Amino acid sequence: MTASDIAADIAVPEHLLYSDDHVWVDDSVDPAVLGITEFAAGQLGDLVFVDLPEVGTRVEAGDEIVQLESSKAVSPMISPVAGEVKYVNREAYDDPSVVDTDPYGEGWLVKIELDDDEPDLLSADEYAKVAHD
Repeated sequence: MTASDIAADIAVPEHLLYSDDHVWVDDSVDPAVLGITEFAAGQLGDLVFVDLPEVGTRVEAGDEIVQLESSKAVSPMISPVAGEVKYVNREAYDDPSVVDTDPYGEGWLVKIELDDDEPDLLSADEYAKVAHD
């Protein structure tokens, strides 16, 4: 199966960067926007609760920064980047289903002012391969 076949199954927006842990990062804006991928949302099932960090929290790459609770399980969102949390998505907290229905738009989770280090992330094509391995 090619990356383009996989991309037909799930949305993998080309302009975003991705982690192996199914987190997307839009670093074209400041602060950078993070959320979970459509693949991750599908694996989790319907979310019932999203536990977000406090604004001002210092984050290192590899930190668990968000807890996502579905009827199936509680799963952490691992930050692939380092920086300071500037905004959290209160709408996702109030109505977690927005993450299920629009993970790349209204379902974003946190905005982080990135440290200067370049994050080690995957392109859309690289992520599409990882998501289905």
